[in-house]
Amino acid sequence: MALIGYARVSTDEQTTAGQLDALRAAGCAEIFEEKASGASRARPELARALARIARGDTLVIWKLDRLGRSLAHLLEVIEDLRGRGCHFRCLTSPIDTASPHGTLVLQMLGAVAEYERSLIRERSRAGLAAAKARGRVGGNPKLKQGDRATTQRLADRQRQLYLLELTRTAEEWLPTVRRLRPSRSWAAVTRAVNAKLPPGRHWTAERLRRAVRAFVAEGLADRALLDKVPSVRGDDRLMVLVAGIARANPKLSLRAIGAQLEAMRETTPRGGRTWAAASVKNLLDRAKEQGLVREKDWTSA
Repeated sequence: MALIGYARVSTDEQTTAGQLDALRAAGCAEIFEEKASGASRARPELARALARIARGDTLVIWKLDRLGRSLAHLLEVIEDLRGRGCHFRCLTSPIDTASPHGTLVLQMLGAVAEYERSLIRERSRAGLAAAKARGRVGGNPKLKQGDRATTQRLADRQRQLYLLELTRTAEEWLPTVRRLRPSRSWAAVTRAVNAKLPPGRHWTAERLRRAVRAFVAEGLADRALLDKVPSVRGDDRLMVLVAGIARANPKLSLRAIGAQLEAMRETTPRGGRTWAAASVKNLLDRAKEQGLVREKDWTSA
């Protein structure tokens, strides 16, 4: 149950030193810091912090305005963390989602945010109605005129929203991708990911590959995940697959590797559905001979 800190300042002239001291004093062993405007969602270090947090961990910040560009954005991030089984704590506000009191404060903030959204919607409708009455057409004029800076800002915002959504679901697909790529094809990896998800949330191979490319571009995943699948056929494919599983988790026993193969619905070299430890060991021995795996990369337990 780790405490993960996040610190932010808006300009190069400002320093995160005070925030870092407070976060370390609170027990944060790992802290992500960056210099970026709070009004921007183009914050790669925040994306990395959210991707780093696992179930049971807590994201810790010094002040609420260090995280969210608005109350609505702040609540969006916190709800995403709660949905993943993570917690949120602010050192200068009574918000700690691991406590009943902190949850109550969060619910009160949610009610305020909904009120703010209602006011914004009312003002927007009134403004559009007034513009229409004067013969004006709604929309962003610069975007319609093809203004490059406006188009780029819109693209950056859409990219960050996409990254936030990927981060929210990363623990459902990223571990499987890291375990199987690049030894398995994207189609095979997608089947393995979807095997753990309900039908309504299944991935396509192209969507999954696009998600991994986005994480690689942000430095959140290893570029090797995008490498081409080695050219193999027959039970050589199984050999490469078993070697990849062993390298990804050296503590797995032969039986545990066999159980993973069964969960992935891989048949044995003879077409059987049940993997014996001896079959796994045979493939690992062959992989060792070809330099695909080393003795210390796996255990024969």
